[in-house]
Amino acid sequence: MYNGILNVCKEKGYTSHDVVAKLRGILKQKKIGHTGTLDPDATGVLPVCLGSGTKLCDMITDKTKAYRAVLLFGQATDTQDSSGTVIKSYPDPEKMQQMVNEETVRKVLQEFIGEYDQLPPMYSAIKINGKKLYELAREGKVVERKARPVTFHNIEVLWMELPKVKIRVQCSKGTYIRTLCNDIGEKLGCGGCMEELLRTRVERFGLTDAVKLDEVQKVMEEGNI
Repeated sequence: MYNGILNVCKEKGYTSHDVVAKLRGILKQKKIGHTGTLDPDATGVLPVCLGSGTKLCDMITDKTKAYRAVLLFGQATDTQDSSGTVIKSYPDPEKMQQMVNEETVRKVLQEFIGEYDQLPPMYSAIKINGKKLYELAREGKVVERKARPVTFHNIEVLWMELPKVKIRVQCSKGTYIRTLCNDIGEKLGCGGCMEELLRTRVERFGLTDAVKLDEVQKVMEEGNI
């Protein structure tokens, strides 16, 4: 049995559960657990605990995380990312330009830094009365959720080509970056959703040290694991 922590670079299209399932097949062991859910469309760092290392799962989940995200202004969706159904749009480009410019965007981003009560999205894995929210959402149901305290340590603009802006975010556990994008759009009055998400760090585990599943498979086949 392999014991320890494997820093996986999750690829687009996989759920965190998919990553664990594939590693169980590659490593031929069942005792494997991930350290925090990444949406299927998101990519990046996903530390995976192996064997006795699974005792550390909760400890790693609690750590600070870093992301790079592309925020698209002008529309809001039911999933709060660009893969969802548009529920609100801002078709008037002239009026939108008055509301959304470099100055207003930078000002609003700074307002989210610090502690913040974030309302979890309906399309999430949080359970209410034993059922996951995304299961209820797919049934067309919206239930009352309690806002949860999260902390944004830093939000930095990497580039801005409106209606898109790329941001770097450092935040606490339990934070939904797509909800942040949605809330920024709401505060600007034009709507917003997340177009891309890359997790670059979970505590000491960074993107440059992360390995893809096919790399793990290759090393395993070569007997060098």
